[in-house]
Amino acid sequence: MPYDQILYSLEDNLAVVTLNRPQRRNALSLGLMLELIDCLDAIGRDAAIRAVILNAAGPAFSSGHDLNEIRGGAISEYRRLFEVCTDLMTKVQSIPQPVIAEVQGVATAAGCQLVATCDLAVASESATFATPGVSIGLFCTTPMVALTRAVGRKRALEMLLTGRAIDAPTAADWGLVNRVVPAAELSKATRELACRIASSSSFTVGLGKQAFYAQIDLDQPKAYAYAKEVMTMNSLAADAQEGISAFLEKRVPCWTGR
Repeated sequence: MPYDQILYSLEDNLAVVTLNRPQRRNALSLGLMLELIDCLDAIGRDAAIRAVILNAAGPAFSSGHDLNEIRGGAISEYRRLFEVCTDLMTKVQSIPQPVIAEVQGVATAAGCQLVATCDLAVASESATFATPGVSIGLFCTTPMVALTRAVGRKRALEMLLTGRAIDAPTAADWGLVNRVVPAAELSKATRELACRIASSSSFTVGLGKQAFYAQIDLDQPKAYAYAKEVMTMNSLAADAQEGISAFLEKRVPCWTGR
């Protein structure tokens, strides 16, 4: 895939997508976001890919939106920018493969939003996270949506209202990332997590990811009503029957993705 602002590679059944604007601290320019959407869309249609690792070149994961694109413009330009950002975050969660953020450095504003949006996240001990828009007069309103859903109201508001950064252990404690590892072990830890996911049925993982986001904001009775129907249909799937049989027969399952 010929991209200018991201890199794309395959490692067996894992897709690795790299933000590649290190000279701009991987700021999420309009062009970069459009490339990410295109890349993720293609990944989502490739049944051979079981999981996605989203990482970044250079010392920063992402500094958020490119502020050069939010200065002296027209309302239509700003609306377009934030619509594309919203489309990107939606795409991350709508493809069937789990997307794992591999965070090696600072993730601020929309960069923090991207981490919060990813299905899972592994961070280096040196990573930091912030939504500092309030300090430049531009409240991190769209990052707020993903951040609040990841860490809860009080913690999100503390980050949003103060703009102060939190370190990686705090991010893990608050639920923004899954785990924190030494920098030298970041790539290995992320791939171990991705490979563990990739060892399961791609059909079941995709179905489960879709169901998770469909039920998360429903009240409990509606969530159970939806979940029981999904689980009923899942039980009929070939991979479910194969997995149950393999467990009872004490053998390794052979997945077909159906």
